[in-house]
Amino acid sequence: MARTVPAVNRALDILELFLAEGALAASDITARLGLPRTTVHELVNTLVDRGYLVAEPSAPIRYQLGMRLFELGGLFADRLDLARQAQHAATEVAAACDESVHVAILDGAEVVYIAKVDSTHSVRMVSAVGRRLPAHCTAVGKMLLSALPPEALDARYPHDRPLQPMTPNSITTPAGLRTQLAEIRQAGVAYDDCESNEAVACVAVGVFDHTGRMVAAMSVSVPTVRWTDQRREQWTDLVRTGAATLSRRLGHPDGPPTRHGS
Repeated sequence: MARTVPAVNRALDILELFLAEGALAASDITARLGLPRTTVHELVNTLVDRGYLVAEPSAPIRYQLGMRLFELGGLFADRLDLARQAQHAATEVAAACDESVHVAILDGAEVVYIAKVDSTHSVRMVSAVGRRLPAHCTAVGKMLLSALPPEALDARYPHDRPLQPMTPNSITTPAGLRTQLAEIRQAGVAYDDCESNEAVACVAVGVFDHTGRMVAAMSVSVPTVRWTDQRREQWTDLVRTGAATLSRRLGHPDGPPTRHGS
């Protein structure tokens, strides 16, 4: 079993006391957890300083949960809603084309798949819900990377560091990646030409939230034996419609999107 940090455990124990109480004094926390008074004061002061607790102007001073926890909880709720809505939207697109449909988010230089609907055709995919793949090797990843500001892209992909490929078709140079991202940014659509799976091609479009920020990307993945120029256009139109539908469900108004945050 991995080692845990006692101080972090104690801080979390303090926060979890507030699941049953709206406000607590330091003496209440000391009594309930059986910790030394000095330790409780140090931990509480740290939590207040970081915004996880706020002090009420009372005697004795009592503490309540702070806005930082509200922000984290709101973000978690948004992610849950995104995953739920993504699965619904992916199901609708998959039903229209009978190909595999994915929705992914960006985490650093990787994508994390939050929704997937498989085709009824037999095909081996390297993706799965919860799995991570290098963003530069996937259509969804390149779509999401295209929305990053230059400084955020530079932090993930320094100009002097080669990129690790997944297949012979993967992008391997930072310059090549930036050239392709500029094209994707202009076109509003990204393609994966057997870059993560030698037998599969993909098309992806961005998904936007109520602020106009790209928060995910949706793709249709098709074995190369069924991938033709004519059908590529059909799948592109279909994934554009599916991504737009998901964006509307997330509250995105019609209008020009904005870039990712860093």
